[in-house]
Amino acid sequence: MGSAVIIRIARPEDAEQCGRICYQAFYTINTSHNFPPEMPQVEMGIGLMTMMFSNPGCYCIVAEADGRVIGSNCLYERSTIFGIGPITVDPAAQNAGAGSQLMRAVLDRTEQRGAPGVRLVQATFHTRSLSLYTKLGFETRELLCVMNGQPIKKSVEGCTVRAATTSDVAACNRLCFQVHGHERAGEVSDALQDGEVTVIERDGRIVAYTTGLGYFGHAVAESNRDLQALIAAAEGFHGPGIMIPARNTALFRWCLDHGLRVVQPNTLMSIGLYNDPVGAWLPSILY
Repeated sequence: MGSAVIIRIARPEDAEQCGRICYQAFYTINTSHNFPPEMPQVEMGIGLMTMMFSNPGCYCIVAEADGRVIGSNCLYERSTIFGIGPITVDPAAQNAGAGSQLMRAVLDRTEQRGAPGVRLVQATFHTRSLSLYTKLGFETRELLCVMNGQPIKKSVEGCTVRAATTSDVAACNRLCFQVHGHERAGEVSDALQDGEVTVIERDGRIVAYTTGLGYFGHAVAESNRDLQALIAAAEGFHGPGIMIPARNTALFRWCLDHGLRVVQPNTLMSIGLYNDPVGAWLPSILY
C-alpha cells in the first residue's frame, strides 16, 4: 500500500466497517495458527465495535488510506489504569505501518491524560503484535491460559454467592486496590448497570467479585478459594472463556480438574504502574 495512513477519531458510522475488519483480522490470525476464532461470526465484530464506539469512556480511532478505513483501535479510560483494544488492521493492508500508528496514537493519548499506566492482552502466538508492543515499550507480565468448558455449578463451603448492589461498589474497589494496588471503579460501575457484577461473601465480608466470567469481565479475590467459588457458581463462560494466570498453578490445576480446558495462550503486557498482585485474580481482555 503506497498511500499515507491517516489516523482520525472514530465515528458511529465507522462501526460496521471496523467490525468487519475486526472479525476478519482475528479470524485470519487465529485460524492460521490452528486456534478457533475468537469471533465466530462477523456480527460479533460489528456488535463489539458499535458498543465501543458509542461508549463515552472509550477513546476510539480509525486508520484510513485512500479514503478507506483499514483499521481501528480503542482505549478504555474509565478506570485508573487504561486498557487498549481491540486493535485490528485489515489483513490486506497489514505490514504497512497502520498498526504501529494506531498504537502510538493511543499511547500519546494515555500520556496526555496522565494515566499512571496502560495495559493490553494479546494472543501469545501472534508474534508480530508481541514484537510491536515490546518495541513500543510494553513489558510482558503474565502468561494467561484462556479456559472454557461446561459450567461447574458447585458451591464452596462458607462462601455465599450473590448479585452485587450499588452498596457493594466501595467494597469491590477496596478489594481491587488490596490485590492490585489500583481500583477498576469505572468497569465495576459499568458492569453493575448491566447487572453483571457478582460477589462472594464470607464471614460477612465481600472477599471476591467479578464483572463477568469471560473475555470482557475481570475478577478479584482474597484467595483461590474465593475465586473458585465465583467460577464454580457461573452459569457459563462468555466468549472464548476465562483467562487464568498460568503462574497460579493451584487455580490452573483446579480448573483442569473440574473439566475446563485450555483454548489458547494470551499475554498480559503493561507500560507504567504495575504491582505484582497479592491475592487471586482473573484479567479481562483489556487487562
